[in-house]
Formats: sequence, C-alpha cells, structure tokens
Amino acid sequence: MNRPKRMLLENIAWAHETAHADAQFFTRLAQGQSPKVLWIGCADSRVPAETVTNANPGDLFVHRNIANLFSPSDDNTMSVLEYAVRVLKVDHVIVCGHYGCGGVRASLLPQSSDLPHVNRRIAPLCALGERHRHELDAFDELDARANRLAELNVLEQVRLLRQHAIVCERDEPPLVHGWIFGLHDGLINVLASGYADEDETRATERAPITSLRAA
Repeated sequence: MNRPKRMLLENIAWAHETAHADAQFFTRLAQGQSPKVLWIGCADSRVPAETVTNANPGDLFVHRNIANLFSPSDDNTMSVLEYAVRVLKVDHVIVCGHYGCGGVRASLLPQSSDLPHVNRRIAPLCALGERHRHELDAFDELDARANRLAELNVLEQVRLLRQHAIVCERDEPPLVHGWIFGLHDGLINVLASGYADEDETRATERAPITSLRAA
C-alpha cells in the first residue's frame, strides 16, 4: 500500500475515532476558528506543531517554512501574520526552531547550484551567520555551530516580529515568543519568553543552550 493511500485510511480511522469520542467535535470545528496562537515553525517533517505541543485542531494558526524565517518581503508569510493579528486577534506569536535544522546547517556550507530557491530563502541566515561568525567559530564541530545559529535565528525572527508594524499596531500587541525544539529529547526550550524585560535578564543569566548534544 502506498503512503498516500495509507494516509487516507488513517484519516478515516481518525475521523471515526474522534467523532465517537466527542460527537460534537466536527460540528464545533465547522463553526469557525479562534486560535490564540500563531505558530511560525520550520517545515521539517519531524517538528509538527500540534503533535509536539499536544494541541488539538483549532488551537494553533500555523505557518511553516524552511528554517522558520519571518520574511517581510514574502506575501505568504505576511498574509498569515496579517490575518492572525488583525482578524483572528491572536494573543501570542511563537517562533519555534529546532536543533539539527537542515536549513540552518546549509547556510553554513557552500551553496548548492541545484537548490536556487532554497539558496534565496536562506540568504538571511547566511548573513546572520556572518554577523555572528566570531561566536560560531568558537565551536569546533559543524553541528554545534549549526545548533547555535538555530538559536540565534529564532532570536532574530523574534526581534523582527516585535518591531513589525502589524504586531505593534494593536493597543495590546500579541506577545512574541522564541522557542527551540530538541529532536534528541522532544522537549522545547524557551529562548525568548514574550516579555522583553524578562528576556534581557535571561540573556545575561544563561549560556547558549547549544551545550546540548547535536540532534
């Protein structure tokens, strides 16, 4: 049995099991969505937002792309942010990266001519790596450098989102959080809490989380 056919059969099983457990589940789902969280995550198949946070359908408004980048020049990203903040009125925006990120790792290596779209996508990551080259060069192993850059990337996207007009325009702007997921243990580490003052304290009190082994 091929994978798509297996997925369709699993969908039927899930729908039947869900309806059996809660007869009104799909009735409520069809009435509309009111998620409180916009999740900006990596497209990596190993980090599904709902699974790693044990969330239900309707809990998260999700945007995923290579290396969880916030790109103001990308209409896809901007339309998601605009709708989430202005229409859904989410209370939180979470940028979630992960250790062992292929997009981040690729930004530290020579670019492949076979991947022009990926190269354009990760260009901001390459630039971020250059800005932090001194810190990254202190790590002997490529995986360790990539994991530290993954942390720095999350923090950079948080900074860009907090400064963006769409996020700032509300009287009570959504809180922007920075998280990173560990493939080796399934746990999420908080890099930016959503509160700028608390994040400044956190930054002075802790060392980079990249002391963790490479995923």
